[in-house]
Order: sequence, then C-alpha cells, then structure tokens
Amino acid sequence: MADDSEPGSRGPGRAARIGFGLFWVYVILYFGFIALVLFRPDILSSRPFGGVNLAIASGLGLIAAALLLSVVYMVAARVVESPGRGRR
Repeated sequence: MADDSEPGSRGPGRAARIGFGLFWVYVILYFGFIALVLFRPDILSSRPFGGVNLAIASGLGLIAAALLLSVVYMVAARVVESPGRGRR
C-alpha cells in the first residue's frame, strides 16, 4: 500500500489533512463569534479593553487566529512533506 503523503499518490496527503483540521478549528472559532452576535450582543457591546468594545477586539482576534493557524499549517506541512522525515 502506497503512503498517501507521497507526491503523485491518490488521496489527500498528510498536509491536506492537517489543513482541513485547522480549517475546522477556525470554523468553530468563527461560529462562536457569530453565535455571540446573534444570541448575546450585550456581551459584545461591553468595553473590557478601555475604549475598544469586545466585538472589535474579538473580530481582530479572529483575524489574528487566521494568521496564526496559517503559520501553524505552513510549519506542519513543511515538516510532514519534507523528504526523509523520520529517517536517519
């Protein structure tokens, strides 16, 4: 049986599975934010950070999370796709 992480093999590679998992992490974060917008907008109108309300701070947090998850994917994909991984 061929390793599905090898280039040219059929099926998604390990990097694709990692990316899909990180995508779902972001979807959960995003829908959590949307749930707050829909069901508890009073929480988002609070101002725990001085003049910035929680809606703005959490929106910026979502952008930061997307950037962080992309860096995690980039590093993880490089590790799993590197030739000779696990060999000495």
